[in-house]
Amino acid sequence: MKPFPTIKYATGDATRPVSDGSAVIVHICNDIGGWGRGFVVAISKRWKSPEEAYRLWHAGNGTPFALGEVQFIEVEPQLWVANMIAQRDVRRTGGAPPIRYEALRLALSKVAAFCAEKEATVHMPRIGCGLAGGDWAEVSRIVDDELGAKGISVTVYDFP
Repeated sequence: MKPFPTIKYATGDATRPVSDGSAVIVHICNDIGGWGRGFVVAISKRWKSPEEAYRLWHAGNGTPFALGEVQFIEVEPQLWVANMIAQRDVRRTGGAPPIRYEALRLALSKVAAFCAEKEATVHMPRIGCGLAGGDWAEVSRIVDDELGAKGISVTVYDFP
């Protein structure tokens, strides 16, 4: 079996990825159209278009707005933000956190295809582990399976 890149960790701002070429910033969105807490605040401070595109998407413009779907917004030349729907609602239901791991897996498989086409690297905070309530051990396994195993370089940024 061919070895694949492991996740690289860096201290910094995930909205300012360090990359020599094309890059995709990935993050998790909920499936109810809410935008305003968590990492999306940092995205909106840098660019308005990801939030605008997400709100239009939720309103019914574009691909189906559902768990596992992804929207790619070019925010600068060779830099995209991937709005991934991988969170059910914004609160725990029946003791389960809002993150949906299978939806994350599906969304990241779509990110991998996009990155292969664009020859892009992936940059992110510890997605799904803040407001979505996910477990980084599980999320990082999914990231390795869906991106690393396909040769996509991933950098995770921890804000200082």
